[in-house]
Amino acid sequence: MPVSRISDVFEKARSENRAALVTYVMAGDPDLETSLELLHTLADNGADIIEIGAPFTDPMADGPTIQRAAQRSLKAGTRLVDVLELAHRFRMKNDTTPLILMGYANPVHLMGYETFAGRAAAAGIDGTIIVDLPPEEDLPLRDAYEKHHLAVIRLATPTTHEARMQSVSDGASGFLYYVSVAGVTGAKKPVVSDIKAGVDLARRVSNLPVCVGFGIKTGEQAREMAEICEGVVVGSAFVDIISEMAQTGSNSDSIQSVAELTRDLRAGLDRNGSAS
Repeated sequence: MPVSRISDVFEKARSENRAALVTYVMAGDPDLETSLELLHTLADNGADIIEIGAPFTDPMADGPTIQRAAQRSLKAGTRLVDVLELAHRFRMKNDTTPLILMGYANPVHLMGYETFAGRAAAAGIDGTIIVDLPPEEDLPLRDAYEKHHLAVIRLATPTTHEARMQSVSDGASGFLYYVSVAGVTGAKKPVVSDIKAGVDLARRVSNLPVCVGFGIKTGEQAREMAEICEGVVVGSAFVDIISEMAQTGSNSDSIQSVAELTRDLRAGLDRNGSAS
């Protein structure tokens, strides 16, 4: 079920002549109840796939915005088991929107790969992005995932050459996440002409849909990026809104802002037409 849920999204987007919208929020920021509301808000307003961040004490791949979100979540007491429970609660009302857990290897390793894979699948997680676990070291995780039909989603970057792309693609499934700029999440705006060749390489070598993320914040930027890929990932723009929520305590306004941004991004993709 999980991997087919992901493939169904890309097939549907392809049939609608558009790229898929992939969104990200940090679980437990500012609290788990609000996170559940945010997940449904994203899905109800046009998100095709939702990445759920699992907070970690040393999020090396993330920029300041998501680092602060992780800190708020950890301060609220969020654990990996809570992230899985959040997914389970989301699945009670939504059985179609794929959920991708994005996090770091240490909490998963501590739980145990077999245990984590079983619990993740039972909770309704479709796959994971473990940002600090390279292909050379994730075979035990892949073996556990295979039993539960979970997707192993990998990262590629503009510096990933063809031989390395072969390694990144080996055992990958679901889609390939192409990091559009060098650096950490939310760092700067990507430029389509700078990354088109790399995205084409990722698609050709992996034979998977390619989703481009990092630095995309508006519907117009999403529309431009969708010209070269099968999916567009937006994270920091949502986390910025949620950060304001944490500071002001105005949940309803922030939920509405999340809904409006989701609709704007989706409208940009709907206007775009086909990914190449």
